[in-house]
Amino acid sequence: MKVVSQSRGLKRWLPVFFGAMWMVGTVLVQAKTATEASTSPTLLVADLPREGQTTYQLIRQGGPFPYEKDGVVFGNRERQLPRQDRGYYREYTVKTPGSRDRGARRIVCGGPEPRTPRACYYTQDHYASFREIVDKN
Repeated sequence: MKVVSQSRGLKRWLPVFFGAMWMVGTVLVQAKTATEASTSPTLLVADLPREGQTTYQLIRQGGPFPYEKDGVVFGNRERQLPRQDRGYYREYTVKTPGSRDRGARRIVCGGPEPRTPRACYYTQDHYASFREIVDKN
């Protein structure tokens, strides 16, 4: 009789065990996908936040920019971007809704001509990491 009782207990907990394993596996797969997406080295203009798309358009138009510091030389002190001579990179603020100051989001563009940069990069964490903006027309 004990054998039958143990068998019923096992049958009752087996679906619970497999269900838990399935949930853990699902969470791990989703977490990996989200991490990979956020660490991609590139970012389409269409995937920028709405405020970032607006800033990117202003850069291409040559302004006017809403913040006094927009267009100033970015020194690349963090060395997150490819090395270039001083003055190559310029930074622009991406408005952060709800922030009382300029916030942490920026677009940094590089090239000899600010209106037609050779490359632009987006940071949402105040220069700790960058993703290159890809403009597919």
